[in-house]
Amino acid sequence: MEVERAILARAPEHDLVPSLDRIAEVCRLMGDPQRSFRAVHVTGTNGKTSTTRMAERLLREHGLRTGRFTSPHLLDVRERISLDGEPLTPQRFVEVYDEVAPYLDLVDGVVDRDGAAHREPRLTFFEVLVAMGYAAFADAPVEVAAVEVGMGGSWDATNVLDAAVAVVTPIALDHERFLGHDVASIAAEKAGIIKPGAVVVLADQPDPAARVLLERAAAVGARVVRAGVDFGLVAREIAVGGQLLTLQGLGGSYDDVFLPLHGAYQAHNAACALAAVEALLEAGEAGLDRETVRAAFADADSPGRLEVVRTGPTVLVDAAHNPAGAAVLVDAVRESFSFTRLVGVVGVLTDKDAEGILGALEPLLDEVVVTRSTSPRSLPVDDLREIAEDVFGEERVHAADRLDTAVDTAVGLAEYGGAVGGGVLATGSVTVAADVRRLLARKER
Repeated sequence: MEVERAILARAPEHDLVPSLDRIAEVCRLMGDPQRSFRAVHVTGTNGKTSTTRMAERLLREHGLRTGRFTSPHLLDVRERISLDGEPLTPQRFVEVYDEVAPYLDLVDGVVDRDGAAHREPRLTFFEVLVAMGYAAFADAPVEVAAVEVGMGGSWDATNVLDAAVAVVTPIALDHERFLGHDVASIAAEKAGIIKPGAVVVLADQPDPAARVLLERAAAVGARVVRAGVDFGLVAREIAVGGQLLTLQGLGGSYDDVFLPLHGAYQAHNAACALAAVEALLEAGEAGLDRETVRAAFADADSPGRLEVVRTGPTVLVDAAHNPAGAAVLVDAVRESFSFTRLVGVVGVLTDKDAEGILGALEPLLDEVVVTRSTSPRSLPVDDLREIAEDVFGEERVHAADRLDTAVDTAVGLAEYGGAVGGGVLATGSVTVAADVRRLLARKER
């Protein structure tokens, strides 16, 4: 797609520029479309996408016209901007870009500030998508939107939004080059989405992160609701295809909630999404209609998050890309699947903690095939193999320069000697999950 190529030619989204000036100016020129709808704004380290998707699904089940902005995408950039749960059509994606492009050109040029002309960096790939997303939502028009932060919070392009509800999923170490080297520093960046008078939905947090977030909320007069105190997960049991939950919301208890996603972390994400929607819709002490909530969660999905993309043998993909994400992935796999043998396909990006990710996965995997995804930021296979051999031992590590070869190798190892009940887990980065998903979809056609 020509438009996608034009957007991708800009600075990549991981090149965070600590300024909202450019995106704010684009939005101003467009008439501030982000002010035309109510919003739930979601940040955190892990669980952002799933929580955003669940919040949007709950809002849509209540009969509201919804927008959803998530990142990164798995297969198609259009996934990032959805109306009523569906990505923009190719035609509409091009139309929105064409509508926004004149304003991008203006801001890409010279920005006049305080009477002096200063040439600014061009808008980044991510800033352009945010501008397109907000423009598409205003044009629809949507009544409410669930918006996921790209990275951090304070300087994230989505943060021109003035959301009534801010959600902070669990904070851990990630994107340290941009956000800081301890959870308190990272929390300070993410706290930037908390706006005056907002409701802040806090997932369970490490103490240093919680202190920073609570201080920010107090400073701007935001009301805080906390997991384990004001809302949370009461009970859960494994069910066929997912789990059955009892959730405590801000408006009472919700029982018999089926969630077709695996892992305790998804149950906690569901609790955050529920509290966020209760707060946005001002549900009060009675809460939301129970049947509406059950219907929404029963239809929830989160592609690339512990997703079965093939059977015979089972191949799972998961976008875990930091040690904390890998750790909860391990717990979820152990709880939800019974493999006689599990082989990993792992690729990690250069700016991630490869040793920490592999260390978290090691107790779960019988063997691992290290590889690289299509991302130019992928860690070279030889470098990743060296790290993996330190963690797993040389005899349990295999390497493949191509991802398709890595998957074939892992399938062979899982079925070695005619064994049954084996499986493959592809993880380590969002791009590994996306590439394996795409690869196996092509093979099935």
